[in-house]
Amino acid sequence: MVLTVDIGNTRIKASVFEGNTSLENFIFEKNELEEKIKKILKKYPNCSDLVVASVGSVEKQSFLTFEKQLKIHFFTHEDIFPFTNKYATPKTLGIDRMILAAGAALQFPKKNRLVIDAGTCITYDFIDENDNYLGGAISPGLRLRYESLHNFTARLPLLTLEAPETYIGNSTQQAIHSGVVNGFVYEIDGFIDEYRKEFSNFIIILTGGDADFLAKRLKNTIFANSNFLLESLNQTYQYKIDND
Repeated sequence: MVLTVDIGNTRIKASVFEGNTSLENFIFEKNELEEKIKKILKKYPNCSDLVVASVGSVEKQSFLTFEKQLKIHFFTHEDIFPFTNKYATPKTLGIDRMILAAGAALQFPKKNRLVIDAGTCITYDFIDENDNYLGGAISPGLRLRYESLHNFTARLPLLTLEAPETYIGNSTQQAIHSGVVNGFVYEIDGFIDEYRKEFSNFIIILTGGDADFLAKRLKNTIFANSNFLLESLNQTYQYKIDND
């Protein structure tokens, strides 16, 4: 069994895998890390490997307390990945984006793939049918858009995510919801349309915390899987073991 851990900008997500099957998923705060890992390992004592991808601020030391119980691996840019990295600044490419790209390459071979991760930020990562990672885009996620409207204006309220009643907001709150949510959806559909103009044999993978909310609002056909990063982390680790 493999315990995969994704340390994001806001929360930690984890999943226990047996082969390619996820047995259970977990979401918790960063200050709960050691306590939650202990509970997971108590429930799943047959875990032999702990695999970590991190873009957050959790220190490696937090995991080393478990190194007598199981093998620990932190993914870095030096690992083996199932794609050729064509990014102009490869060392600045986030490990989470590399794991998503690897998962797309492994799960959907010989296709052009666009992975859209809707979390704190929304990232777009494109891997062509020849397994070249070409790059993508980064923009603010839904929560950041709500927060920026509040933090950088004098009077706009801080709202939480809510589906707009219509695209014509008839109050300040509804106007914010319409602008944030519809603007987000139009952005994603616009990026997808541009990729479709240039590439055929194409699949779009939508993941991240806001994936389920967004999936039914997009006009384009997509493969939505909010657990895709953890699945990709497990599969990339298996790929590493097989190719070391």
